[in-house]
Amino acid sequence: MKKVRRSIEDYKEILYMPHHVSTNKAPMPISKRAAQFSPFSAVVGHEMAVKEAARYTSKKKILDELEIAIIDDALRKIESNCKKHDATEVVTVYFESDSYKYGGRYLTKTGYVKKIDGYNQEIYFTDGSKINIEDIYSIDIQ
Repeated sequence: MKKVRRSIEDYKEILYMPHHVSTNKAPMPISKRAAQFSPFSAVVGHEMAVKEAARYTSKKKILDELEIAIIDDALRKIESNCKKHDATEVVTVYFESDSYKYGGRYLTKTGYVKKIDGYNQEIYFTDGSKINIEDIYSIDIQ
């Protein structure tokens, strides 16, 4: 196939013709025209996956026997107060597992304990929230 070299002479007849303006359609606004040339993501979700991988999670700390005994003692005191119908205010640091990746994070909750359920191993608060006893890192009675 032979390449044909073009010159300005080949386009003389159309070079200076007026720009065509449609009589049927209104011209596109400049803001929409710019969107035609904006970059697009070829791999959908890639940026979100990178952010998720970079998100930091902690490992759950294993408590020693002394720490477990301190938590058990505090839970017994709280439970005896609950039986007397006294809501006990506590500050609890507990581990919340991450639903997407290994590990989780430690959260602090301040609230009034409504009930301790020994069978399900959960603490119920007056605001309707609950914490699994096995996830407690520390608990302080106020």
